[in-house]
Amino acid sequence: MNEDIKKIEHESSYIKAYEDVQLLKHDVMRPIRMELEVLKPELYLQYFNIKETIVCFGSARVREEKVAKEQVEAAEKALAKNPQDKQLQNKVKEAKGLLGLSKYYDEARKFAKLVVKHAGKRFAVVTGGGPGLMEAANRGAFENGGTSIGLNITLPHEQCPNDYISPNLAFLFHYFAIRKLHFVMRAEAFVVFPGGFGTFDELFEILTLIQTGKKTRIPVVLVGKEFWNKVINVEALAAYGVIAHDDICPIVDTAEEAWKIIADCHKIK
Repeated sequence: MNEDIKKIEHESSYIKAYEDVQLLKHDVMRPIRMELEVLKPELYLQYFNIKETIVCFGSARVREEKVAKEQVEAAEKALAKNPQDKQLQNKVKEAKGLLGLSKYYDEARKFAKLVVKHAGKRFAVVTGGGPGLMEAANRGAFENGGTSIGLNITLPHEQCPNDYISPNLAFLFHYFAIRKLHFVMRAEAFVVFPGGFGTFDELFEILTLIQTGKKTRIPVVLVGKEFWNKVINVEALAAYGVIAHDDICPIVDTAEEAWKIIADCHKIK
């Protein structure tokens, strides 16, 4: 073979476009990358015949009580060595706060179990696919024979998928917007456990979509009365008239209460 031909065959311009990873990473290809993020999960979900989902949101930081207690002990031990350290003082406060929320790990796990018990294979349980309360909901579905889906995303502090996602139903996203699209597309209910900025972002996005008619009105249930009533005063928003009283979603304390609202809506006994 002519040496010039061999040289051409190794040039980047000669790579087939759909095999050229560097091309796909170029700024001008962003719309193509976004379309791929829409289509790849869609193909898998269609293949597995997943038509209806219940989405669970919640903090990645809230762990089981045993783990939460260990985190408090570790933080207190570190503080004891340097009691004037403000960062360590904050770490103790944060660890104790998370310990107080650890009961919702059990509630999220229990809720997903109730979904499988009463609705069988009708609903797949979907979370962000990470640790904490996401893991708990995936775990409740997975352990009881349900379909468990995880929509993970690349973050600066890499977030690994949890161990309780059904085979071939863990997806990794780059774009938050496309990830949210897949949360919403098949959802028949949203259950929101305590969480931080990410959980708030997801919650208010869903509430806005429902309020504006971009998403059919379906149950959005907040779990954790003490937490939600302290961090969000939705009643005040309604009192000021910037939202309608009909926009206020129910707040409950238990998995059973959350499931009853959803079951009543979808006429499941």
